[in-house]
Amino acid sequence: MVDVDVLSLEARVREELAGFGISCSDGQARLLVRHLLLVIEKNRTVNLTRIVDPQEAVTLHVVDSLLPLACKGIALDRSSRFLDLGTGAGFPGIPLGIMTGAHGLLVDSVNKKVQAVSEFATRLGLSALHALHARVEDCALRHPKSQDYVFARAVAQSNVLIEYASPLLKVGGLLVLEKARPTDEELARATEAAKICGMRDVSRETFELPHELGHREILIYRKVSEPSIRLPRKAGEAKRSPLGE
Repeated sequence: MVDVDVLSLEARVREELAGFGISCSDGQARLLVRHLLLVIEKNRTVNLTRIVDPQEAVTLHVVDSLLPLACKGIALDRSSRFLDLGTGAGFPGIPLGIMTGAHGLLVDSVNKKVQAVSEFATRLGLSALHALHARVEDCALRHPKSQDYVFARAVAQSNVLIEYASPLLKVGGLLVLEKARPTDEELARATEAAKICGMRDVSRETFELPHELGHREILIYRKVSEPSIRLPRKAGEAKRSPLGE
């Protein structure tokens, strides 16, 4: 395991989350830090993250993953089902699972990452989280209209993510996108894509990460009806021919 002051990392997690009004117990902080250290350790053999300084990673991975919990209208609990689209090293899915107890499907198209995330969830005792190696279009065919939430952290343009999320979400479900500084053009395309996909934008909240480590915007879209086209489209089509453009 990485040689660090674990207690100081746990204190940093609690302090930074408290700054956003997110309550974190000692036990939750312990698991959040354990996950972070497992990621850094695994990163020596599997490329999971470029952020390997534990103190910085607390902010840029753990706290960043949990910013949606500071947003109005997001209320996960043990009865909720969410999908983490492009989970990578398990962010935000594992932190969200730790903090809420919700059932999570952590999806990535890179099998080495999925295997690592599955190992992390097992070692942390998070039985409500399951890692899945799949393209998102195939996942939507296997789990249609099954999710209360879909989360994605800057893995693609917003209009593409809206298309990916729509067939996965129940009507009334939320897509939660975390972005740095989305352009007006990206937001306009997202609005048009949302209309086609039976979704609409409901909120946009901005945050500044501690220690001047970055600006974040949380974009939230609600599925309000079935899409006007058949979704999912064929694998890769959402990126080749994006909706709303």
